[in-house]
Amino acid sequence: MEFFAKVKAVKLRSHHNKYLVADGDQVTVRQSRNGGTKKARWLVETIDGDANVVRLKSFHGLYLTASKAPFLLGMTGNKVLQTRPDNPRDMSVEWRPERDGFQVKLMASGGTCLRANGGTPPWRNSVTHDSPHVTSTRNWVLWEVEAVEVPDDEEVADYLSMVSSFSSVSEDLFGSEIGSPVSVKSNLSPMVSIKKSGMDLFFNAKAVRLRSHHDKYLHADDDEVSVSQVRNGSTKNTHWSVEFVSDGGGDTVLRLKSCYGKYLTASNHPFLLGMTGRKVLQTLPSGRLDSSLEWEPVREGTRIKLRTRYGHFLRANGGLPPWRNSVTHDVPQRTATQDWILWEVHVVEIVVRSPRPNPDVQPDPVSESAASESSSPSVRSAKSFTSFGRQESSDSLASSPPKAADGRTIYYSIADEFGNVDEGVEGDFIKFKGNGVDDLTRRLEDETGLEDIIVCSRSPLNGKLYPLRLQLPPNKNTLQVVVIQSSSKAAKDFAKTGLAL
Repeated sequence: MEFFAKVKAVKLRSHHNKYLVADGDQVTVRQSRNGGTKKARWLVETIDGDANVVRLKSFHGLYLTASKAPFLLGMTGNKVLQTRPDNPRDMSVEWRPERDGFQVKLMASGGTCLRANGGTPPWRNSVTHDSPHVTSTRNWVLWEVEAVEVPDDEEVADYLSMVSSFSSVSEDLFGSEIGSPVSVKSNLSPMVSIKKSGMDLFFNAKAVRLRSHHDKYLHADDDEVSVSQVRNGSTKNTHWSVEFVSDGGGDTVLRLKSCYGKYLTASNHPFLLGMTGRKVLQTLPSGRLDSSLEWEPVREGTRIKLRTRYGHFLRANGGLPPWRNSVTHDVPQRTATQDWILWEVHVVEIVVRSPRPNPDVQPDPVSESAASESSSPSVRSAKSFTSFGRQESSDSLASSPPKAADGRTIYYSIADEFGNVDEGVEGDFIKFKGNGVDDLTRRLEDETGLEDIIVCSRSPLNGKLYPLRLQLPPNKNTLQVVVIQSSSKAAKDFAKTGLAL
């Protein structure tokens, strides 16, 4: 319950690294990788008389509800919906959080758990409530809780309209004189933040050491492939250069580079056959730098957890060989090993800031001209720091090129059998960093829960759909696409007109 204490709103991230979102139809819920929308935000309401139960309210003002309707006939899972119950004491909208390590299970009144499903459609991206009976799916009922704030620029009336009429908080607000948005927020703990990010521990860091729960340091082995833990933290092998990666909503992700110029990588190779942990390696991809090199620091007190894009954590193992001194990425299942994913951050080298120019001193036109003709080492030095010091001001890095765009926004709509889009249905969007149509197709399959889709654009001349080919336009302009299924009549019409799919 401590995950929900003194917070106004939360996001819930599933074992599949997807967020619980309230669909625009104001009935269904699902999982989505896009956690940046209001659909992924759930207001938390406590219940008078039972401090261990919460209600979760969607952006649409409806409650997360454990319904009695089966998700599929003959299967055990029941639907989870958005509803507005008539009875103020309807227990179907009440959820009891039970802590499981760093995650929670949300228990419905009947003893079932909120479950994020995987697999093939219609299970993919669906959310049900059920009791897990299979070992391989027991993690599907585990959720990470991320505290969020209702933005300051959101109107007080909008916020109050989303607060339940059931809640004593609502009665206090409506029964008293309503103040400014600040006065509404003043009841909350000042420690509640958008996310328990650990990025502040890397502030101005050019290189760091990471010390594990076993008092050993993350070490880049001399074979330039494997990593391990060692007691001696004074060698160059324990120093990791920091590169900050923009995640669309700010700097929340980083890469760590060893003394051999290779990146700390969450590989897909199992550490031991039959075991869950996977190898952590040093690699240098020949193509673009992918998400296996990216780590999200999540603060836990004075230490951090380093989370992969797929919800695993960098883990320093103990015990007998071959586990002793090894490093893997995994989700801890046992209470005794929960601390193995915690790391202390020691900054060993910082980014040196350039002095701010004095505005009262006029530049010497002769020296300015000479500087522009020469390749100044100081200019090159400032450029070299741009990948390490994201906190530096624009004044100190004025000679650096502008930062590349953080991916493009792609709006998508799902067409019917004939390629028509219901204009009355709100579309959705994603942030996409690549240029390949295949990558975009896989991403949209994951977002929509559909399989065998074709990504199309609409001709501005005649309004007809055409399948996208090979690469997206090289610029980062916003795109609007339409998703159709390959089994639809619209897709078959492409073949008739000679458009290869």
